[in-house]
Amino acid sequence: MAQQTSAGDPAKTPRARTFFDGQWHDGSPTLIGPGSHAMWLGSSVFDGARWFEGLSPDLDLHCARVNRSAAAMGLDPFVAASEIERLALDGIKGFDGETAIYIRPMYWAEGGGFMGVPADPATTRFCLYLHESPMMEPTGFTLGLSPFRRPSIEVAPTDAKAGCLYPNSGRAILEAQKRGFDNALLLDMNGNVAETATSNVFIAKDGVVLTPVPNGCFLAGITRARIIDLLRSSGVEVIEKTLKPSDFETADEIFSTGNHSKVVPVTRYEGTSFQPGPFYRKARELYWQFAKGAGHSD
Repeated sequence: MAQQTSAGDPAKTPRARTFFDGQWHDGSPTLIGPGSHAMWLGSSVFDGARWFEGLSPDLDLHCARVNRSAAAMGLDPFVAASEIERLALDGIKGFDGETAIYIRPMYWAEGGGFMGVPADPATTRFCLYLHESPMMEPTGFTLGLSPFRRPSIEVAPTDAKAGCLYPNSGRAILEAQKRGFDNALLLDMNGNVAETATSNVFIAKDGVVLTPVPNGCFLAGITRARIIDLLRSSGVEVIEKTLKPSDFETADEIFSTGNHSKVVPVTRYEGTSFQPGPFYRKARELYWQFAKGAGHSD
């Protein structure tokens, strides 16, 4: 396990904390060995919540979702969502309170079932990893259309926030970066827009906000749902529908939502440049208003 730091010494405030087997450890202790099913066959799920500016909005929803992901992967979500939330709020107290924190509950299997392939739920392990992670500045990022696609539920566990899905997003980002973009726009297996490689995506056109309709190939995120609700409650028309890459080329503005940095504008898609628009600004403003009014305080 990682070495413990001296309590109360600001110079030794940890940049990461891990709850595992009933206690907190400073840093990132080694938890998985080469015999673990998770290392061998990828049976891990996680979720991501945020603490920033003394707030942790929708933390309860993220804690509930990691348990649903675990069940979808054949694991045993043996820690109640309310207990995960309590642990996260307790763990946050060990940081200096100045830098945003990424809150990551995780489950994985140590052993397998028939011929070692399916996860054995009886061997499920849990940890909660908190680490400092500054929010992205809302200056925006660029998108390139990826040649790689999001899988459907028939071929991958897209009903879970599963670690095994992310190498596909990683290679999409690397390919896009080789072409001069920051991030990638991924399509589903039918050629419709799904999401960026790291977040859900919205466009605005002629006064209406549009976002891909959930079809089982991508995670319809908690922040996405929150933004849809906030915009609609403010009088903005938001439509979930099938979108094509051509819709992004002719959009008035593009923005993304996700846990990492909440609401961020897209400044270029392939050869078309965009300015952060009024719907992006409204969405971000509404989200921060919500967070300050409903987010848990430290």
